[in-house]
Amino acid sequence: MEHTVVSRDAWLEERRALVAKEKAHMRQGDLLNQERRALPWVKVEKDYEFDSPSGKRTLSDLFDGRSQLFVKHYMLGPGQKHHCVGCALEVDHLAGTLVHLQNHDLSYVAIARAPIEEIEVLRKRMGWRFPFVSSYRSDFNYDFDVSFTPEQVQAKKGFYNFREADPVMEDLSGDSVFYKNEKGEIFLTYAAF
Repeated sequence: MEHTVVSRDAWLEERRALVAKEKAHMRQGDLLNQERRALPWVKVEKDYEFDSPSGKRTLSDLFDGRSQLFVKHYMLGPGQKHHCVGCALEVDHLAGTLVHLQNHDLSYVAIARAPIEEIEVLRKRMGWRFPFVSSYRSDFNYDFDVSFTPEQVQAKKGFYNFREADPVMEDLSGDSVFYKNEKGEIFLTYAAF
């Protein structure tokens, strides 16, 4: 792309016009964020249990005393030799952020379908210190549309990213956000894939 060279005054005029467009774009983003916050919730009726390095943990336990829980659905199935580099890139940047999330009443956990022993090998090799648990003995990943049976993969039919799609493989990436009220009820509030 070639750029026009102009005087400072001409540049300021162009820049001011762009600022007006940027402000309009930000206002649209603010409206979208309002709609995102107003999204209805889904009550989680099922009890889920996960394997962790310290033993069994329920979904409620993963909140770790906070009212909100961010779940990274990590692409790592049982016996998988290579983990997802995209998932790794995402969680590699948690170290400095995690304390800020926790100070804002939000716990973070990565969940994969691989057995906890396999997750721990990866976690230690990568030097990760965030909570990372296994849904190996649970329907959690299937219920939240990030894992698929071999039959679904073979039939090229699964539900992912809010629509019927070819899942391509048994485990895909996603994020889910949950809220727990004073009564201990848990709600799915947001998801992205």
